[in-house]
Amino acid sequence: MRVEVAKTAGFCPGVRRAVEMVESAAKTGKPTVTYGPIIHNHHVVERFAGMGVHEIGHWTEAQPGTTVIIRSHGVSREVYEGLEAQGAIIEDATCPFVKRIHTIVSDAEQRGRTCLIIGVKSHPEVVAIAGWCRDPHVFENPESLEAWLLEEPKRKNLPLIIVSQTTSTEKLWNNCTKIIKKLCTNCEIFDTICSATEKRQSEAAQLAKRCESMIVIGDRNSSNTKRLKEICLESCKDTYLIDSGDDVAADYFGKTSVGITAGASTPEWIIKEVFNIMSEEIKNEIVEESFDQLLEQYDKSLNTGDKVTGIVTGITATEVAVDLGTKHAGYIPYSEISDDPTVKAEDLFSVGQEIEVFVIRVNDAEGTVMLSKKKLDAQKNWDDIEAACENKTVVEGYITEQNKGGVVANVKGIRVFIPASQTGIPKNGDMGTLVKTNVQLKVTEVNRQRKRVVGSIRAVASEARKAAAEAIWAEIEVGKTYQGVVKSLTSYGAFVDIGGVDGMVHVSELSWSRIKNPAEVVSVGDQIEVYVISFDPEKRKISLGYKTDATNPWTIFTNNYKIGDVATVKIVKLMTFGAFAEIIPGIDGLIHISQIADRRIGKPEDVLTEGETVDVKIIDIDTEKKRISLSIRALLEEGAAEEEEAE
Repeated sequence: MRVEVAKTAGFCPGVRRAVEMVESAAKTGKPTVTYGPIIHNHHVVERFAGMGVHEIGHWTEAQPGTTVIIRSHGVSREVYEGLEAQGAIIEDATCPFVKRIHTIVSDAEQRGRTCLIIGVKSHPEVVAIAGWCRDPHVFENPESLEAWLLEEPKRKNLPLIIVSQTTSTEKLWNNCTKIIKKLCTNCEIFDTICSATEKRQSEAAQLAKRCESMIVIGDRNSSNTKRLKEICLESCKDTYLIDSGDDVAADYFGKTSVGITAGASTPEWIIKEVFNIMSEEIKNEIVEESFDQLLEQYDKSLNTGDKVTGIVTGITATEVAVDLGTKHAGYIPYSEISDDPTVKAEDLFSVGQEIEVFVIRVNDAEGTVMLSKKKLDAQKNWDDIEAACENKTVVEGYITEQNKGGVVANVKGIRVFIPASQTGIPKNGDMGTLVKTNVQLKVTEVNRQRKRVVGSIRAVASEARKAAAEAIWAEIEVGKTYQGVVKSLTSYGAFVDIGGVDGMVHVSELSWSRIKNPAEVVSVGDQIEVYVISFDPEKRKISLGYKTDATNPWTIFTNNYKIGDVATVKIVKLMTFGAFAEIIPGIDGLIHISQIADRRIGKPEDVLTEGETVDVKIIDIDTEKKRISLSIRALLEEGAAEEEEAE
């Protein structure tokens, strides 16, 4: 039986941070409590209770001067305010990923957006998130989300944002966002699934595919542990959820391969406990092997260049001891562990772990074999690079430097050259902005003998843009709004990227006022909201609009002014028959020469000058012809009448 433990099993960084904060606080001896269970694992909570750190269930239970450590799942705004009012000392152990969601929904609330949360309604993390926004709506599945949006047609056009519980699955999140993109016209989407959770779930899924049985370790009340079990069950029917080593049953043995993973709140000592129990079974199976088989294995010869499998038996300050099951004593010097000098042996190996290594030197006289992990890893990495090139799959790389011809990326320790034309940076642009960043790229050329690899970032971006374009063309309709980015300006309009497709906003659709150049309204790089006026799928052309009825100067005027109102206006043009005055930008009214003064004048400039600001009375509005008549004389006569009445 082979037992394989997932590398990502156990504490995630956020949980580890919370546990360490409680341990540090307990050592001070000062009164300390946690708000709710610090993490979802009763073994850890019971251990802290033994150290004198108990939990409270409501902020009113906090005593003045007591240190209250906020649980990793976070709490609502109300709890923070309540604890401060109680005079408690707050130490925040909220997971940074969860804290980010609090900021997102709080900001959305201030901007008047309604928050949609994908997650389990009763989960403390979701309850905390909901406590940072006004009128939150929580959905546990895509069906309930779709039903809510369709219940009232106006909801599809509301300003919304959607976030996810950090431990949700990618499948659930993707299904929900598909509905949002299909039905909603004004929703901001934030993928808030924790990267550590994604990695753990992905590794668990892969492990379940290659193992005959799976063991998921964690508290049965832990949401992320339950999700791990669900994911493993999709590929491995013999999947078991256990709380600790006490739950290991005979049913778990007798398999050819067993995979072990654990939730983010499972401490390392419980994982080791389960592994050791399973390892004892391996030893029992080995004892049952026949003497002839053991002797044959013992006398097996080893040669330089062989790829062999062994069990880690010890880790010292200079090497890792490996039992190969032969008469040779295997060891890996630290220089052969990894190309990364910062990596520690304890990070890669554990006693009892089965590993695959490369034989680099055999010393029959001393009965030793020098082994290398980094050479085998390098060989595998080259295999992966060649496979990525052949299958045209996307890989991730880290840009290490810029040179004359392009940039260099590190992909699994292999140097990949990316020509300038394939970086995605415009000609004469600054490729230096890519240095020290992670990028998605495709491998386009591999020469293993010359150790030459060429890649392309542009190919990935091009495919992503093509996919986004197809999605837009599949859902586009007249009147639909998009958040776009101004890509370029011409004399007749602006081209706007609406997420993979460029549409054109004609100069006449940019502003209600007559403009000579689109640059008077927008600039390249501006993010603007546009709507579809018309589209032609065959010619792949989209006409967009930017001006709306809400920004129509005439609409603004009629909503704010009526006949009889007094307005302060600016004289913009003097004519022989009167003066034109700007009431609001884009709307002018006429002051007839007879309405300029309370006496007869020869010409308007005898009284008025262009650019002057005066008060007028609106005496007529012709809605059909959109004409407005103004009068200074009416105000003067009213003023004179009031003075006469006062006298």
